[in-house]
Amino acid sequence: MRRGVYAGSFDPVTNGHLWMIEHGVGMFDEMIVAIGDNPDKTYTFSLAERLAMLRETTAHLPSLRVESFENSFLVNYAREQGANFILRGIREAADYEFERKMRYINADLAPHIDTVFLMPPREIAEVSSTMVKGLVGPAGWQGVVQQYVPEPVFNRFLVLKGDQA
Repeated sequence: MRRGVYAGSFDPVTNGHLWMIEHGVGMFDEMIVAIGDNPDKTYTFSLAERLAMLRETTAHLPSLRVESFENSFLVNYAREQGANFILRGIREAADYEFERKMRYINADLAPHIDTVFLMPPREIAEVSSTMVKGLVGPAGWQGVVQQYVPEPVFNRFLVLKGDQA
């Protein structure tokens, strides 16, 4: 069985993340999307909210599990889950350099787990959770943000900002 793990903070999940998830589901027999939770990091959305948004956004993907982990290296979590693959996204050269180094470290720790890199299409390659959060607030933010995030995330932003759809 080919089992892949795609991990991130998903604060919030974006259309770029969703593209990665949907492509990962097509590559693996089973896909786990894992929210890495770092207690030292400040998040806009709680872990429970991020899990809920991911589960709602990916409900159409039956071979997908959405989980969370903390205080563990991703490669160790993947090994505990019986995964043979870690899925990572590359948006720019800096991502590549970081992910290349992590791939070699992960291979040292778990040689039987391969890292697979995907590059999203140009129209969503620059979308990041940080960018999306930075767009929320100014007049007209709704029309801009809505194109970068799945509907469950957009609805959470509306509630967070006290706006109407």
